[in-house]
Amino acid sequence: MNRIKCIIKEKKGSSFPLAVAVALALVFIMCGIYEYMRLMIIASSVRDAVQSAIIATVNDNYDEVYSGVREGYSGGYALSGAVWEDRLDYGDIYSRLDRVLGLRESGGVHIKYAGEKVEFKLSNLSVNIVNATFAPSDPHGMQKFLADAAILLEVPVAFGGKTLLPMRINLKVKAGYIPKF
Repeated sequence: MNRIKCIIKEKKGSSFPLAVAVALALVFIMCGIYEYMRLMIIASSVRDAVQSAIIATVNDNYDEVYSGVREGYSGGYALSGAVWEDRLDYGDIYSRLDRVLGLRESGGVHIKYAGEKVEFKLSNLSVNIVNATFAPSDPHGMQKFLADAAILLEVPVAFGGKTLLPMRINLKVKAGYIPKF
């Protein structure tokens, strides 16, 4: 430690390499922080877009939801003759995401480009709509009308001018329908 202090205090210019090394170290650290922040911003905005699309799908089911407000439950049912049947609309979530995020489909994968480079890819969308129980005997412990979605997000990672393994995250989103009136 004393040796470093002596090098810094010297007037011969021998601290110049140390100053360059510190500057380069700071540049590498800042590049790492920038790449981390870029990945988190992309993941957050994709998650928000998927959540918006799932909420829109749940809202699209509004016209098919049996209103059980008096009993405190509701579900996607329609009367067919004398029997109530499930009536669910899964919507077209990918087209909503394509429109909101500016994606292009290529072989089942939806890709966002930044100029010529791939910014991120979305694939393996799975949507599960859980219908509320029709006329449950105990309305306090019943299942709500829910939509669960999961999608695979793949973002290319670059550091120091080299392309590394891409970040792959399975984003999960949940939305529910609760009648307001």
